[in-house]
Amino acid sequence: MNRPAFPASCTAPYHEAMKVPPVRPELEAIAALRDPNRRRLYQYVERQPRAVSRDEAAEAVGVNRALAAFHLDKLVGLGLLKAEYRRLSGRSGPGAGRTSKLYRRSRHEFAVSVPHRDHELLARLLAGSFEAGAGVSPHAETARVYGRSLGSRARTRMQGDPEPARLVQCVEAVLESLGFEPYRASPGEVRMRNCPFDPLSRLYPPLVCGIGQALMSGIVQGVGADPLRVWRDEQPDLCCGVISLPPQNDTALAGAEGFEPSIS
Repeated sequence: MNRPAFPASCTAPYHEAMKVPPVRPELEAIAALRDPNRRRLYQYVERQPRAVSRDEAAEAVGVNRALAAFHLDKLVGLGLLKAEYRRLSGRSGPGAGRTSKLYRRSRHEFAVSVPHRDHELLARLLAGSFEAGAGVSPHAETARVYGRSLGSRARTRMQGDPEPARLVQCVEAVLESLGFEPYRASPGEVRMRNCPFDPLSRLYPPLVCGIGQALMSGIVQGVGADPLRVWRDEQPDLCCGVISLPPQNDTALAGAEGFEPSIS
């Protein structure tokens, strides 16, 4: 039986077919610290036990107030610092003076790895399994529930008819947001270029890969892409997760426009 050909978007040259993903917030935040003045301002503010004013920060690093204000506000926008407003006189009411904008270190944490890794997610799924009292198995229910919530959330953001091809691409979009880097290995099969749980998946494959499979299964269930089957195929340097359709349904993997839900 002749299998359907890849859609045009899959046969175009790499630079044309490749859809460049948006820059991750943590990468953008860390890249912003390349500027020497911005980095010095951040280092000064984040080491203080209290919120500091623009004037104080500017004087501490030896720049003018306008430049300090520009960089400090940029750091707030990226989530590296947090702004608050307060009268420095400590008084209130008429004559108490103007409210000043102050800066302190935010509670956000930023970490970047290339290729993408998310050991924190794995740890949360493992901890959730123990907390639930079910122990951890290759079919960790906590991972499945979490994946189902992500898939369901992405499904609600779909517009138009939920055709099979769009449901598949919805699943791919969620997997991409988690760092699995899905790609079309064949018209009826989606494989993963990257394992966000590596190297732990190499050290403890039954446990970690089982959790990954449960996570993928939950995403498929949440999206409502019922014909899809999630299974594992261990290969060197590749994630073992595979998503496929029965042969009679594999045309659902071709011919639709991309879908990019906002995953949060």
